[in-house]
Amino acid sequence: MSEVDSSGVVEAKYAENINGGTSWVQTFFRWSLGAVLLLTGIGHLTWARTEFLAQVPQWVPLEGDLVVVLSGLVEIVLGAGLITLPKQQVIMGWITAVFFVLIFPGNISQYINHVDAFGLDSDVERGIRLLFQPLLVIWALWSSGAWRAWRESKK
Repeated sequence: MSEVDSSGVVEAKYAENINGGTSWVQTFFRWSLGAVLLLTGIGHLTWARTEFLAQVPQWVPLEGDLVVVLSGLVEIVLGAGLITLPKQQVIMGWITAVFFVLIFPGNISQYINHVDAFGLDSDVERGIRLLFQPLLVIWALWSSGAWRAWRESKK
């Protein structure tokens, strides 16, 4: 959305682009989150499988390795969707945010059970990691425009 000020200069109010009204900064961060999810998902299936297995809570009623594989596949799909589906970016943002909420118990389990993984070998380090999960939720909602779409739907 643009407005012309008194000098005739076009001022970009929201710096919207073709990706459903998100700014280029949001698009960059959405693509970055998508790339992180793709890389993490591939890690679930390959080099970091054991590390991710350490985060599966014992109370999950599925085999741990199956949980790691399934969550890795979900991360690959989410990452690819955030990057390649700009017309569905709002729904992809919501789904990604929900995914981050759903996997949070694994991070809590790692903390309360004192499980070392990903170089986190103290309760302080594992506790600090817990603080970053809400930031991932915010990242998904903001970069996809989901937060803005939700606020505008309430008007």
